[in-house]
Amino acid sequence: MKLTPVMEKYILHWGEMGTRWGVNRTVAQIHALLFLSSDPLNAEEITETLGVARSNVSTSIKELQAWKLIKVVHMLGDRRDHFETMKDPWELFYTIMEGRKQRELDPTMSMLRECVLEVDEDDQTPQAVKERIRDVLEFMETLDTWYGQIRVLPKATMEKLIRLGAKVQSFLGGK
Repeated sequence: MKLTPVMEKYILHWGEMGTRWGVNRTVAQIHALLFLSSDPLNAEEITETLGVARSNVSTSIKELQAWKLIKVVHMLGDRRDHFETMKDPWELFYTIMEGRKQRELDPTMSMLRECVLEVDEDDQTPQAVKERIRDVLEFMETLDTWYGQIRVLPKATMEKLIRLGAKVQSFLGGK
């Protein structure tokens, strides 16, 4: 695949951002390449286009599949696996949010629930610390509930809600 200067800039920046989001640079670059590509690409095409090691591509593909960000497609007359990603930014956003929820929020809430149960039996932990732990659990459960509510909203509704921005705050009477 021939990359234009703009495509290279996009892919390189996406790789840089990936490292800030806690994702390997190559993983992010492969995802960016597949996002920009009109057609599904096989691992060899990805390797050649990005100039990275084939083993790195294989590992990165597995990670992207684990995140449900890419899927395998088969091309008539070609036995190799080809890969593509969704092209809708909203769909990508929700897929990433769901993955982060499963990997980060859910285990943290489970641990906090255990802590709350244990702290009720604990005489050594100061009351203020017990309250902070309960407050964090309550906050995270509120976020989880909110996520569940917005996740089912139609895309058009979400776009309108986001565009309302500060108007919602003034409607609710906040400063």
